[in-house]
Amino acid sequence: MNFMTIRQALAILAAFALLTPASAQDKAVYHVNDTASQGLSALRNLRNHLDVAPDTKIVVVTHAQGVDMLMEGAKDEKSKTEFAPLVAALKARGVRFEICEITLKNRNLKKEQFIQEADYTPSGVVRIATLQSRENYGYVKP
Repeated sequence: MNFMTIRQALAILAAFALLTPASAQDKAVYHVNDTASQGLSALRNLRNHLDVAPDTKIVVVTHAQGVDMLMEGAKDEKSKTEFAPLVAALKARGVRFEICEITLKNRNLKKEQFIQEADYTPSGVVRIATLQSRENYGYVKP
């Protein structure tokens, strides 16, 4: 019978450890393109997500009508809940909120119309695809 030595076993374990991420972090991209139907539910989903998995790295990408939730003074149409305080609380927990610059151009909107917690990306659709394909983000469509 051929047994491996302790040194050989440790070498194999060390090599395996190099191939395996030491601390794999969950990552999710939330796709919001319609504030009226997705805004409040997206923010609630984000809060619930972080309550259960607080170390998750989350990016919210908005485009089309989804950028409206990040505008100054924006409220949910039905409940009249203001989005800004909810966004600020999530931003404080590490969530990144991004606005598509193509949408700004197409809708003739200015960055000054948006809350300070918002960041910008050249293309929302490209950003979502890149996060999924190159950075292994899970896709969530609230």
